Amino acid sequence: MSSNFTALYDACVLYPAPLRDLLMQLALTDLFRARWTDTIHDEWIRNILKNRPDLTLEQLIKIKNLMNSHVRDCLITGYEELISSINLPDSDDRHVLAAAIKGQVDVIVTMNLKDFPSHVLDNYEIFVEHPDKFISNLIDLKPFKVAKAAETCRKRLKKPPKSIDEYLEILLKQELPITVSMLRELSYEV
Repeated sequence: MSSNFTALYDACVLYPAPLRDLLMQLALTDLFRARWTDTIHDEWIRNILKNRPDLTLEQLIKIKNLMNSHVRDCLITGYEELISSINLPDSDDRHVLAAAIKGQVDVIVTMNLKDFPSHVLDNYEIFVEHPDKFISNLIDLKPFKVAKAAETCRKRLKKPPKSIDEYLEILLKQELPITVSMLRELSYEV
């Protein structure tokens, strides 16, 4: 991957805070370009508000604005006219592929692989990856850069602070077993 390799983050990978934090920290490494849309933001924010009454819209808008301001050229716009021409198993995901096409994305990073079948994505030379595969590929390319990003995320956790093993356990709960295994093999240390 290079810095012109482009990944679109689906809402489902931005929903859980630990995964969002790691993916955002990785977006700052310049190993690739990370992109998304306001519609994707709306989806993860709406779902968090539905499931986490302790959080406010204002808090989540602040996170959204920080994401947009820290990752250069992250927002894809002008894709809406493509949505109706796309056929996916879940029609609610058409906006994601439309944005990927418009944004000239290489990979859609999502937990919902079955919603983006390769026979459809192949027509646009876009592929889909689970975040564990995406991050483990980054580790293969730049192991210490990814480990440093994970360390930065861990150090941000202060209430309460997390040990390396506790942080890796958090990542394991995000369905990142390959990533966790690779970080452990790297002797991931602070």
